[in-house]
Amino acid sequence: MKLLEININSKITLNNGVEMPLFGLGTYALRGEPGIQAVLWALEIGYRLIDTASFYDNETEIGKAIKRCDVPREELFITTKVWYTEQGYENTLKAFNRSLNRLDIEYVDLYLVHWPVAELRNQTWKALEEIAREGNAHAIGVSNHTIRDLEELLNISETIPTVNQFETSPFLYQKQLIEYCKNKRIAVEAYSPIRKGLKFSNKLIQELSNFYNKTPAQIFIRWGLQHQIIQIPKSGNKDHLYENANVFDFELKSEDMLRLDDINENYRIIDDPHLQKKRKEAELAELELKSILSEKMQKELKK
Repeated sequence: MKLLEININSKITLNNGVEMPLFGLGTYALRGEPGIQAVLWALEIGYRLIDTASFYDNETEIGKAIKRCDVPREELFITTKVWYTEQGYENTLKAFNRSLNRLDIEYVDLYLVHWPVAELRNQTWKALEEIAREGNAHAIGVSNHTIRDLEELLNISETIPTVNQFETSPFLYQKQLIEYCKNKRIAVEAYSPIRKGLKFSNKLIQELSNFYNKTPAQIFIRWGLQHQIIQIPKSGNKDHLYENANVFDFELKSEDMLRLDDINENYRIIDDPHLQKKRKEAELAELELKSILSEKMQKELKK
C-alpha cells in the first residue's frame, strides 16, 4: 500500500484474513446523548472503525448510534474489550455476552483483552478463542501487552493475537514493541495518538505544523499512519472529528518522519490499573508491616 494511496476507507488485513480499517474513532468518556451524537458525526464523516470497551461504560450508546445510522452493519468495524476485573474463562464469557447485549449487535469485529493479568492469561485467552470459534468475534487480540506478555501468551497458545492496541506516539515511540508485533504479524493499533493535545506546543510539532499547513493533531495521526499503525483518536467535537480525519491529502517526508521518531520521551498518559492496584496493595502491606514493627519496638523499649 503506497502512502499517498491511503484514505479514510483504507484497511489492513489481519493475520486471520479479516480486514480492519486503518483509521477510526476512540470513544473513551463519550457517554450519553453527546456520545451517541459524536459517533453519528464520525460515521457521517466516513469513520467506520468504532473502538469501545466494557470499562468505558458507553457500549449502550455505541449500540444506539449503530441502530440510528444509515451505514450497514457489515460496513462497520466494532471493537470492544474485556476489563481486567472480568477476566478468567467463565467471567470473560459472561463479560462478552454483557457487552454484546449492551451493544445490541449479533457479533463484534474485534474483541480484546484490555489489560494483561498474568495469573488469568491462559483462561482468559481460551475464552476469547471460544468466542472466535463460535463466530461471535471475527477477530481476537490484546491491548496494553508488552513483549513479555505476548511471549507468555504465545507460549500457551497457537492462536496469535490479530491486534495489540497500546499507547504510542512520537513522544512514546515503543519501537521494539512495534517491531516485535510486526514480526509476529500482529497489527499495531494506537490509542491516545494525539496525547490529549498535551504536546501540541512542542517546537518540532509546531515547525512541521507550519510547514505542512496542518494542525499538530494531524501531524501526530499522519506519523502513525505512515508507520502502518492503526489510529483511533478520540473526540466528541464535530470540527475535531473532521480535523482528525483530514490526514490523507499529505505525506510527511522521510526526514521528518525520522525527526519525529527521534523525539521519544517515554511520555505515557495511561498506566496499568491492575499494576496500580498491586502497587497500592504492596504499599499498604508495607505500611502495615512498619506499624507492627513499630509497636514491637515500643513494647521492647518499655521492658
